Amino acid sequence: MNKQDLVAIVAEAGDLPKAKAAEVVDSVFDAISQSLKDKQEVRLVGFGTFSTSRRKGGKARNPRTGEEIEVPASTSVRFKPGKLLRDGLN
Repeated sequence: MNKQDLVAIVAEAGDLPKAKAAEVVDSVFDAISQSLKDKQEVRLVGFGTFSTSRRKGGKARNPRTGEEIEVPASTSVRFKPGKLLRDGLN
C-alpha cells in the first residue's frame, strides 16, 4: 500500500472527495512528524506507538575500501505495534 492507496481508502470510508482525503492524510502525517520532532511519543491505542531513539556516533569501516570512517550521532524513529495489531496479524 502506498499513500495514494491510503487516500483512496480514506476517501471511500469517509465519503469524501479524494482531494479532501489527501488533506486529511497529510494532516495526520504532519501531526505525527511534528510530535516526533518535539521528542514526544505518538500513542495510537490498539495500533501502536511511534517514538524517537538516539543513536550514538562512532567509528565504522567502509567494506569496499577498508577505510575507517566516523559515523555521526543521529535520531531515528521506532514503531512498536499495539496488542490489537499484533493479535490481528497472528
